[in-house]
Amino acid sequence: MRPRILIINDDGIQAPGIRHLYNSVKSFADCMVVAPIAEKSGAALSMTLTKPLKLTPVKWEGAQNIWHVNGTPADCVKLALNDLLTSPPDLIISGMNRGSNAGRNVLYSGTIGAVIEGVFRNNLPGIAFSCSDFDEPNYAAFEKYVFPIIEHFLQHPLPEGSFVNVNFPSPAAGKIRGVRIARQGKGLWTDNPDKRLHPQGEHYFWLGGTWKDCEEDPESDVHLLKEGYITCVPIHINELTNHELVDKHKPLFEDLFDHLTKEDLDFEEIP
Repeated sequence: MRPRILIINDDGIQAPGIRHLYNSVKSFADCMVVAPIAEKSGAALSMTLTKPLKLTPVKWEGAQNIWHVNGTPADCVKLALNDLLTSPPDLIISGMNRGSNAGRNVLYSGTIGAVIEGVFRNNLPGIAFSCSDFDEPNYAAFEKYVFPIIEHFLQHPLPEGSFVNVNFPSPAAGKIRGVRIARQGKGLWTDNPDKRLHPQGEHYFWLGGTWKDCEEDPESDVHLLKEGYITCVPIHINELTNHELVDKHKPLFEDLFDHLTKEDLDFEEIP
């Protein structure tokens, strides 16, 4: 049976990356594409609460079930699951993103936010695909790797609350040396606001960013991408509790408050 796949991105419905992602799976799966009408890079898990959302069908030659939404990647997932699909898909895939989502950028990325939304809502497995080259990503060169990666994780299902973050190396790496399961690196884009002067005299900022290198584990996605490997990082988000801190602080913290009197804290009944 062909898998049912929901395809999302954050670069917008007109971005070439999502067409290449669709092309890479259309022969193997039944696909639906739901993407923002405009670029929503950096949207992470944000959702639209201050304006109505609209689902609009889009015509792609030789394709059906293509839609755009005037909202965020997470909005696209919400509407697809609640309005367009009669049952949950087997997988959500997102991308191909223009630019790397390696390291700690996972916390900002709308590409990754889309698959996280699926994990949160229906425990749906998800895979995010990104190209490290921002300026001229060669999406076509990576199409052949997409479905084998998908097929592996369909045959060997992810545990609930997990998704996979895939990044393709840039031409600076020289050549593709292989595909590796990796750990998340530490590098990230940091703020680099460009302060400018408006002709009317007011200052404004173009946020931008600059890459911050960190000391990386040799098995991290950031390091392996530089070596020319395609990286696949399994990420678990079902629970974010720091259990080490719970175990360390629980007896001391709770003992402190257990020995304080009502007068010490002036406890009052909750009205």
